[in-house]
Amino acid sequence: MLTDLLPTNVLLFVTASLALLISPGPNVMYIMTRSIDQGRTAGLVSVAGVASATMLHILAAALGLSAILLSSALAFDIVKYVGAVYLIYLGIQKFRSRDEDDTEVAVQKQPLGKIYKQGLIISLLNPKTALFFFAFLPQFVDPSHGSVTAQIILLGLIFIVLGALTDGTYAIVSSLLSGWLRGNRRFKRVQRYVSGTVFVGLGITAALAGRGKT
Repeated sequence: MLTDLLPTNVLLFVTASLALLISPGPNVMYIMTRSIDQGRTAGLVSVAGVASATMLHILAAALGLSAILLSSALAFDIVKYVGAVYLIYLGIQKFRSRDEDDTEVAVQKQPLGKIYKQGLIISLLNPKTALFFFAFLPQFVDPSHGSVTAQIILLGLIFIVLGALTDGTYAIVSSLLSGWLRGNRRFKRVQRYVSGTVFVGLGITAALAGRGKT
């Protein structure tokens, strides 16, 4: 029975997943940047985008599609560099955005749909995420307990819930810390360059990352 998996491997899986999720990575940096830039709602929408991409990665791992990235250096590099270019593009767009020096004028906000899509694309175009699930999830799967595909999907759903909780915490805390700075014109100017630098830095990091890193 698939439920036989729960009392044995799931506790270990949850512990390992939390240890990985608490450590900030590219997805967390994107979520924090959006939260500081536009507030809690934008941060939580970013979390939803990342979680959606995580689900697609997990389904790919369950169906064995991630093996393509694992076995093909060309496929890995194509996905990696497309993702890196997208991140750098977002950073450049941030640099080019205009400062709102007039406190009477509301800061232009990104549509939540666009923020969701960006979170989805950033996480989806990270081949290291696909390889991570392909290598990580099977360690907690036992073929004697039923369908391997079903077990991977079950563990993946648990990972998504844990990720939503930890990423959501990062989003809320980031927005709370930035709230008192939003009315500061100097902070707005600095924030634009910091956000742009974060995106460009993530893009460069993604481009230089090797296949063996997660």
